Amino acid sequence: MPSTTHGNRRRDTPPPRTGSSETEVLRGFLDYLRTSVAAKVDGAPEPQARTAAVSSGTNLLGLLNHLTYVERSLFLGDDVTDWQATFQAAPTDSVADVVARYRDTVERANEVLDGCADLHAPVPRRRRGRAGPSVRWALTHMIEETGRHAGHADILRELIDGATGR
Repeated sequence: MPSTTHGNRRRDTPPPRTGSSETEVLRGFLDYLRTSVAAKVDGAPEPQARTAAVSSGTNLLGLLNHLTYVERSLFLGDDVTDWQATFQAAPTDSVADVVARYRDTVERANEVLDGCADLHAPVPRRRRGRAGPSVRWALTHMIEETGRHAGHADILRELIDGATGR
């Protein structure tokens, strides 16, 4: 088990102080969590980043790969047929590849969200025959999903090299 020396600790970043509208609060917290989870994976050493640290098979790189697919499904309309498979990055993907793909997906998702002024309206989707959930529901779900997996990533990264903080 790695030691948790002060050299491995990062300064913790407090939650955002966002604007007063519901949209600004939801988007602010989502972006805060997105930044936190990407930073947790960024720079993680190979092969530990893709090695399961718990019996369920959960690994740091797989968590960010999964979050990429959730963002793409929810905000970009991509169809995912095997959610369990999203928890594993491709063997040829480096840590930098997975982090870059996640950040690119977040940027594209934010472009969609920038056009969503009404929280009651459905998220625009490219899929035919399936209306998206409301923007409010999608943002809340993505905050929950990202926050849950960011917590997993905190523990996994600390087990890998002792790094803590956001």
